[in-house]
Amino acid sequence: MRKLFPFLKPYRKETILAPFFKLLEACFDLLVPLIVKQIIDVGIQKQDKHYIWGMVGILAAFAVVGLLCALTAQYFAARAAVGFGTSLRSSLFGKIQSFSYAETDRSGIDTLITRMTSDVNQIQSGINLTLRLLLRSPIIVLGAVILAFTVDVKGALVFVVVVPLLAAVVFALLLAGFPLYNRVQKDLDQVTGQTRETLTGVRVIRAFRGEEEEIVRFEKVNKKHLRAQKLVGNISALMNPLTLLLVDGGLIVLLLSGAIRVQGGAMSTGAVIALTNYMAQILIELIKFANTVFTVNKALVCAGRVATVLEIPGGMPQTQENIEKTDASDLAVAFDHVFMTYAGNAAPSLSNICFSAKPGEVIGIIGSTGSGKTTLVNLIPRFYDATEGSVTVFGRDTRAWDVKELRGQIAVVPQKAVLFRGSVRSNLLWGNENATDDELWAALEAAQAKEFVAEKEGGLDAVVTQNGKNFSGGQRQRLTIARALVRKAKILILDDSASALDYATEAALRAALRSLPEKPTIFIISQRTASIRHADRILVLEEGQAVGLGTHAELLQSCPVYREIYDSQFKKGGENA
Repeated sequence: MRKLFPFLKPYRKETILAPFFKLLEACFDLLVPLIVKQIIDVGIQKQDKHYIWGMVGILAAFAVVGLLCALTAQYFAARAAVGFGTSLRSSLFGKIQSFSYAETDRSGIDTLITRMTSDVNQIQSGINLTLRLLLRSPIIVLGAVILAFTVDVKGALVFVVVVPLLAAVVFALLLAGFPLYNRVQKDLDQVTGQTRETLTGVRVIRAFRGEEEEIVRFEKVNKKHLRAQKLVGNISALMNPLTLLLVDGGLIVLLLSGAIRVQGGAMSTGAVIALTNYMAQILIELIKFANTVFTVNKALVCAGRVATVLEIPGGMPQTQENIEKTDASDLAVAFDHVFMTYAGNAAPSLSNICFSAKPGEVIGIIGSTGSGKTTLVNLIPRFYDATEGSVTVFGRDTRAWDVKELRGQIAVVPQKAVLFRGSVRSNLLWGNENATDDELWAALEAAQAKEFVAEKEGGLDAVVTQNGKNFSGGQRQRLTIARALVRKAKILILDDSASALDYATEAALRAALRSLPEKPTIFIISQRTASIRHADRILVLEEGQAVGLGTHAELLQSCPVYREIYDSQFKKGGENA
């Protein structure tokens, strides 16, 4: 929690005023039993109505002032907690945005979502309760014990026995429940992950009639989470009966001994009532304190989880090696004995990759599923770092580039077409926020998207729903290609981004890409040989290794893997251009 304190700095005033007003309220509450004692021992015994009404007026004034103090404390506590939560959530979101692909993979998207939502909310609740009750309850307990001795020393000895026992029960239950909550939050991560996976693949699940299986899977993780919550809940549920048992025992002793002493004239009736009131206050405050500490303990667990995310170094570190920006090369991209192993994997995804691409060259990349095609192109914009060897862009190692500057040279169209809620225009401007309408239409035309965008109501301002669900798969792919073309980058990476296009549209797209005035270096990943056969050179991958590099004609003669892929897609005499 200490690492999150900087987020409370803007709310110093609130963090002081909230507990201050709560302590004022506590002081007024502690005086109430003394006033009741005076009403009984003086007003009622002497039948002094004026005295009674005067003391009742004081009680009413205390109640009003106490209410105002409580409301003020609640206002400042809520202001500090909500402000803290908002700042922390913003910082956490910014931190996650700075993560590399590797850092996101290690943390896990589901865990990050839980920490952004449930964990931050729990911390916010913990701060609210801490400011309002964490100091108030101990002050009430301590004050009640001290004032009990001012009322009657012998009667107050009961407090000396009961209060330590109550404290022992409370803290024993807290210590038992604290480690269990960490398990509860981890189980919640699994529930979130299962829910996310199911909702993301809901169409596939329904197409294969897999609803029942998914329900069973969800029930499994949900019941595990339920068992952990029940265990924590059962420990928490012991709080009330155990504390009530101790306090009720104390009250019985107080009332029995008090009745005997009142009858013998050694103690007043008002003193017995005052002591029982103080015992009741202690009971209430200890229960409040226990619930507060339970919430604070949960908040501390969540704070630790959030802090671990904030401590992860964001972004990709830039080396000082070969950092001069004046370096030049006749190669756009070069791979020099590159190995790539993902964290947690024993075997490398890429092994000893060596090849280069000249400016303006079109490189096709093909291979079976899992051969490392996407991994290879992800090294160019430095989404990942090579574990061995080096990747250079325009003669400079990617690790020596400023990441923003490097990625400014590159436009990427990922396998999954991702569009954001807004308009066609707002999505295309991700490529270049200063692009003119003419440039947007030119990019749409090159991407074979101009026709359907023009037919949409609003044209460039046509509405795009979340994930672009109001467009077909092929239309989404073409829009993401247009977004990349708007950037006019020196390197263009198309990661199987035309898989939903028909052959005629794809052929028109390839022709448009070759006629781009900027002549970028283009990397085309595809499962179809027809999509890359006209590339200047084709790189063939198999199990993370480069098994062929050359033109379409050369590979048909020299690369068995390429020939096998080609033969599996075309029958003799049925080749598509």
